[in-house]
Amino acid sequence: MNTAVFYGIEDLRIEECPLPEVSENKILIKIEACALCTWEQRVYTGVKKVDYPFIGGHEIAAEIVALGNKIDPTKWQIGDKVVFGTNLACGDCDFCKSGEEQNCIDFNHSKHLEGLPHKGMGGLSEYMLVEPKHLFHYFGVTPEEAALTEPLSCVVHSCETANIQYGDLVVVIGCGIMGLLHVALAVKSGARVLACDLNPERLELAKKIGAHYIVDSSKEDLLAKVKEISHNLGANVVFDTTPIHSVAEESVELVSNTGKVILYSSFYPDEPVSFSPDKLHKGGYSIAGTANSNSRDFVRASRMISERVIDMRPFISEIIPFEEVVAGFESAIKGDKYRVVIKF
Repeated sequence: MNTAVFYGIEDLRIEECPLPEVSENKILIKIEACALCTWEQRVYTGVKKVDYPFIGGHEIAAEIVALGNKIDPTKWQIGDKVVFGTNLACGDCDFCKSGEEQNCIDFNHSKHLEGLPHKGMGGLSEYMLVEPKHLFHYFGVTPEEAALTEPLSCVVHSCETANIQYGDLVVVIGCGIMGLLHVALAVKSGARVLACDLNPERLELAKKIGAHYIVDSSKEDLLAKVKEISHNLGANVVFDTTPIHSVAEESVELVSNTGKVILYSSFYPDEPVSFSPDKLHKGGYSIAGTANSNSRDFVRASRMISERVIDMRPFISEIIPFEEVVAGFESAIKGDKYRVVIKF
């Protein structure tokens, strides 16, 4: 089989390696689609440091092609369409054991998975050997859509952390794919949703998927708009989906008393931000971070995608064959795409 391996910054090579042998407690899957997450894009550009050689890819849709002899055939069959995830947690710490795998204390992107020649998440390979607990069925949609289950599962977790209530005013800052998925889920939760970005096309898509208000922050003052809509109360929930430190600080100014600020994005570089501790003390609002997802999030995300409760098709900007994976990364890092998906 073939796999795409990082050997350095902007050095990604397709190489041949043996097909994994099916062990008794595992399932062999054939990858059909793998989306290029920002995480892998940062590996490609050198922003995210890894030990080389490294196999990336974690937004995965696949088909089962072989079962170990101890796999329950009533639950898994050859030909089943599946998505793969939640395998980066250790499974043994207190957080994992209590169902909070997303906050595992030993979350590891660089495991060496059985059957692969190098460490890494492995999705940019034609085949993977996996444990059934990390597989989730999907139905009725294309592999390219299903590959976006992992990012949707992360947003499911973020929105649940925010505990959105009917009628809440929810502000989403940043309308990349993750911001727009926050918009879509907040709308489905019965909130009044304001989407903010600098890109008119992305704001139009936010409006199309249900945002009640859109703000181009290069032309309109976001704080003034939030005060107008909320009658000076502020937003019940603010999602900052950008990696911009000043936006994190601005988010605190937008939130209402007893509201929640959710910092969703990773920040590079990781530098301090400032806010008023007295405002936090008196207003009773909270600031929370959220990253990754757990099995419960994955189950619900795969169900929503299968029924197109959340339609992922608008977020697939480009589909590129595996043989042209380097071109796929070059396209993805331009920053004008939602998701570039590699098709096998």
